[in-house]
Amino acid sequence: MTPFLQVSGVSKRFGGVQAVSGVSFELRRGMIKAVIGPNGAGKTTLFNMVSGFSSPDRGTVSFGGRPIHGLPPHQVARHGISRTFQNIRLFEHLTALENVMVGRHLRSRAGFLAGMLDLGWARREAAGVRERALETMAFLGIEALADAEATSLAYGQQRAVELARALASEPELLLLDEPAAGLNMRETRDLAGLITRIRDRGVTVLLVEHDMSLVMGICDEVLVLSYGEKIAEADPATVQKDPQVVKVYLGEDEC
Repeated sequence: MTPFLQVSGVSKRFGGVQAVSGVSFELRRGMIKAVIGPNGAGKTTLFNMVSGFSSPDRGTVSFGGRPIHGLPPHQVARHGISRTFQNIRLFEHLTALENVMVGRHLRSRAGFLAGMLDLGWARREAAGVRERALETMAFLGIEALADAEATSLAYGQQRAVELARALASEPELLLLDEPAAGLNMRETRDLAGLITRIRDRGVTVLLVEHDMSLVMGICDEVLVLSYGEKIAEADPATVQKDPQVVKVYLGEDEC
């Protein structure tokens, strides 16, 4: 069976820094998988190569059996991959609903000219975009924020709006880059339940995360990077006991 996502031997260098070196892994449909590792391990660079924000120097990325490495982000998104960012990227001066609608427009046909001409089918499509965006916000429990200016919201609410925008495009694969960053313990617990619900709706999830309680609580598999190389890949319980992983996170045993 063809893997849902297959990353084969990808490498990326920035000047004299080898950010990712020969990393390979697979992702099965319907799972939640985490990429973990210390700061500078190459996690976000790996995410960027999967989502089209960076091209690998070597290696391949295939999604549903089709090569996607080297494609620009909007084409990767059209293949069914959506993502959030480590640093929130909402559009200023737009409401939360309008930000979510931006994500939904990926699935629309009407362009600038159709909007200017006020064609009937384009109006109906625009209404459908708004309705679907509201449904997505309701799924996340943030529909009450629809008319608020997105960048004026509290940090956790902005995170939720960005997630809604990513989901509005109805992705098959959702990439979450440190979704728990800046969240308190209660918000992180809520996020864990939400990610599980997203998976249960048929969306496969790949996330980069530092919060180990979140990772170990919801993930089916964990990929561990250190200095741009893969050092472990297994279920959470096995990864926790891996000597290399323990060494990377806790340092050498002084005994």
